[in-house]
Amino acid sequence: MKRLNSVEAMRSFRRELEGEVGLVPTMGYLHEGHLSLIRKAVEENDHVVVSLFVNPAQFGPAEDLDKYPRDLERDARLCAEEGVQALFVPATEEIYPEGYQTYIEVTRLTQYLCGLSRPTHFRGVCTIVAKLFQLVRPGKAYFGLKDYQQFKVIERMVKDLHFPVEVIPCPIIREEDGLAMSSRNKYLSDKGRKEALVLRKTLNKARDALKKGVRSARELERIMEESVRSVPSARLDYARVADAETLEPFEGDINPGGTLFALAVYVEETRLIDNMVWSNGQ
Repeated sequence: MKRLNSVEAMRSFRRELEGEVGLVPTMGYLHEGHLSLIRKAVEENDHVVVSLFVNPAQFGPAEDLDKYPRDLERDARLCAEEGVQALFVPATEEIYPEGYQTYIEVTRLTQYLCGLSRPTHFRGVCTIVAKLFQLVRPGKAYFGLKDYQQFKVIERMVKDLHFPVEVIPCPIIREEDGLAMSSRNKYLSDKGRKEALVLRKTLNKARDALKKGVRSARELERIMEESVRSVPSARLDYARVADAETLEPFEGDINPGGTLFALAVYVEETRLIDNMVWSNGQ
């Protein structure tokens, strides 16, 4: 496996490739969720590039950029074991050189959910993903659905800007107890790790309410909010019931054709997200 540390090295490597190229964008500190994306990419493509870049443009001023977990050698070993051809690990100054001032935004989908409390986050996400698409020129790119809003935003950007890339959604990978896998789970104490299960329990309560016939979006949100607040150390960012395509909140009853249940919760000082999509009674 090649380790590419510059934009020019990535371009040079890409010029040598023939056949289908898959891309898995990551910020590193890989876990089983990332590896599930990589395995799918390896299965479906002739060549796979994994990018590893902790993107400062998607962190707010009070967020965890400086302490975001990093372990490059471990990540490189895992990628090599999974059959990845190249690990793209550019320095920040390679991606955002001095005087950088160009960004990409998706406007409407980013007005909801995480976009409310992280107003510049998706601008950073779209900008780095667009750069990766331009440098790697993949036919397919793989994104996990734990970051459901991110997936929909990237999907929209690809459509609007005519990128010749198929955006592949991949299911949430969970720990045995149901906690969605995340690099940020590392921040949690043993006590916090147990309390973080409130996210999955909350989604299960919403599902139970659906099975009992509850269809009012506001009532379902109330059930979710009460569930999170039952854990004293948990601080709710949002609990939303929204259209699974537009991410717009419902005024009345939910849409049987596709409803997103989304959560963002602080446990201790760590912000965690989770979601489920309900459609056609499933």
